[in-house]
Parts: sequence; structure tokens; C-alpha cells
Amino acid sequence: MSFKNLGLQEEIVQAITEKGYTEATPIQLKALPFIIARHDILASAQTGTGKTAGFTLPLLQVLMNTRKQGQRHVRALILTPTRELAAQVGENVKAYGTRLPFKAEVIFGGVNIKSQVKQLKNGADILIATPGRLLDLVSQGFVDLSQVEIFVLDEADRMLDMGFIHDIKKVLKLLPAKRQNLLFSATFSDEIKRLASGILKNPQIIEVARQNAPTELVTHIIYPVDKKRKKDLLSFLIRTNKWEQVLVFVRTKHGANRLAQQLTGDKIISEAIHGNKSQSARTKALADFKSGVVKVLVATDIAARGLDIDQLPHVVNFDLPNVPEDYVHRIGRTGRAGNEGWACSLVCIDELHLLADIEKLLKRKIDKKLEPGFEVDPSIPAEPIPNGRNTRSPHQGRGPSSRPQGNSSHRWQNNSRPQGSKDR
Repeated sequence: MSFKNLGLQEEIVQAITEKGYTEATPIQLKALPFIIARHDILASAQTGTGKTAGFTLPLLQVLMNTRKQGQRHVRALILTPTRELAAQVGENVKAYGTRLPFKAEVIFGGVNIKSQVKQLKNGADILIATPGRLLDLVSQGFVDLSQVEIFVLDEADRMLDMGFIHDIKKVLKLLPAKRQNLLFSATFSDEIKRLASGILKNPQIIEVARQNAPTELVTHIIYPVDKKRKKDLLSFLIRTNKWEQVLVFVRTKHGANRLAQQLTGDKIISEAIHGNKSQSARTKALADFKSGVVKVLVATDIAARGLDIDQLPHVVNFDLPNVPEDYVHRIGRTGRAGNEGWACSLVCIDELHLLADIEKLLKRKIDKKLEPGFEVDPSIPAEPIPNGRNTRSPHQGRGPSSRPQGNSSHRWQNNSRPQGSKDR
């Protein structure tokens, strides 16, 4: 279906066409009519499905439909969990609204607040923000949210994971009671449903994929390997397969720095991106990765959320995530917009309980591939995973299906499946 038939006016349709899009995605087909009709919505969509345009396009149309002459004030607020996602959403709003008489501003932490105060001096119609910096600017009197007509909470599940629930509640108290609310989340967890019940009024429920489903265009592979040989295996896979653009996820900031340095030492140009990096360093690392100057971008979960990289072919879980839903978010960086993707995980015996949680969420076993020369040593005992939200020994507090049975090679044999099938 064309975008014009979805209720968008010509100026917006022209901007979409210039971006190279001709057909609406499923999330856009479902969300646009409801949003333009001024319904609250609770939407779940995998990353890479066109979710951002699914709310920015109708938001622009609603603002045009209700436009009044007069002083400029914040009419739409889009709240995001990370700087990168805020910047990405801001780029979308400005690109699709290039022919419209609206001013959009993006504010987030990690940069000089004075420059953002200057940006806001002449007002803004649309404000894209992270919670902390937004509340700072409100408390200093530089932002007024009393006339917001549309409130968008993007990546709500990540907001909760990052501990933003109290900031979200503070922001809600600053908004007028009469407003339209749009809540987007990659998953419909019980926490998200509770949050939605306190924000949304008679919402339309939109779900374009089964709950917590990874994209079907992504091939998933597990490489069993001892922890101390993960870096060597990763270098081997990159070289032998001639991978040119690889996003690698690690558990900690220190681990990201260390791995990027080790890979660069192996003559694989790499950069780390995480919360301790300055915004300018994060922006440069991402730009170099997109341009091909950097071959491997090593990222923590928080830093990688919202990264928008066209046709990213490879995602590697160097460390499995402590929260199984984060596996879905991670692999969602590849297999976007109809392109096939490839996601592999380097799994040591310490992480078998994390793998079991992921497979339980996916309701399937992930295919396994044994790489000659990197076989698992069954005599190495499992150790607790540090720095996780659910840190525990892999032998404690879990049922028999997720606990290593006997030695590690036996456990891996039970998990063996043919290589190369797609997730369906």
C-alpha cells in the first residue's frame, strides 16, 4: 500500500520517496491509521521493521492536522533510552518533515548543556530526548512540557532495563492529562504491560511478530569454545570468512576496550563503544564503522541500542547477555529491512545456563558448529558470570535442563543440530 493511501499528505510522501521507500512495512501499515485517528497505541515490533517511521510519519501528519498559528512550543515529545537512538529518531523526524513548518530538536546527556540551551532558545515543535537531560533542562526552566499533544515512549523495554522508570514517572507528571500516547517496545513483558496500563487510555494493540521473536531472516549459529580462546576464534572467523563489517557484543565496558585493542593487535581494525566513551568518540567510532575504516565495532548492550546500520551482515555475541531478551535486541541489528543476516555466539561452559534461557525464550535450540582447532576442553570447570543483573553460578538455582550435565562435551552433544537453517 502506498503511503499516500495511509493518510499522509503530499509533502510527507515526497520526503519518503526521496529516502527511497515505496511500500509501507507491516508496523507502518497497522500503526499509521490508528495514530492519525488519534488513538493511543501499544506496539511491539522487532528492530529493523521500520518502527521509527511507524510513529514519526503519523506524528508529523497529526501535528499538521492540528496546526495553529502562534508561538512555537513543544507539541510532541519523543523519549528514548540512549543518545544514539535519540539522534537516529531526530534524523528521521527532520528527513520526513523537511517540507513541513516544524522545528525539531534533539537533547541528550554527554554533551555540553549550554549548546542545547542555545538550540532551544527559539522553541521547538518536536523534542526528542533522553530522560536525564530532559529533566535537567526542565528543572532549569529551559523546557516547558505543559502543551505536549503527543507523547512517544520509544524502546520502553530498554527504558525499564536501564532503570529509567522513576525518570519516566517524573516526565509523565510534567505532561498535560489530555494527550495522545504511543508506547513502542520490542517485547510485551509483564513489566511493559504494567507500565502501559498507567499511561495509555483504551489503546490499540499492535504486534507484527510473535512475542520476543528474532527476525526470520537471520541465521543463528553457536560456536562452543573455551573462554580463554574466544578472542582467537573471533579473529580466525573474521579472517577466514573475510568479514568486512562485524558488530561484536560484550558484557562490560572494560571487556569492550580490551577486545578492541586485542583485535587491532591482530591487524583487524576495531573500536569500542560504551557508556564511558564521550559522545564525540561514540559518534566517530560509529561513523568510521559505517564507512569501513573500522572493521569491527565492539559494543556493550546500552551503547548499541539504537544503532542504525544499513545492511549490517554480521553480529557476534562474544559474551552471551545476562538477560535473554537482550539476545533478540542484539541480533536485531542484522537482517534488517528485508536483508539476510548472520548472528553467531561464542559460548563457553560458564554461559550454558544463559544459552538455556535464550533457547527457552526462542522456543528452539540454536544450531551449533564445532570449529576444528578450537574444541572445548571438558576438564575446565564452569565459573560464575560476573557483572550480570542475574549473577549466579551456573550450577545454582536452575532446573536440570539449563545446568551442565556431566562434562561440557556431553552437554554440547545434546545441543547439537544441523548447521545452516534459518530461524522460523
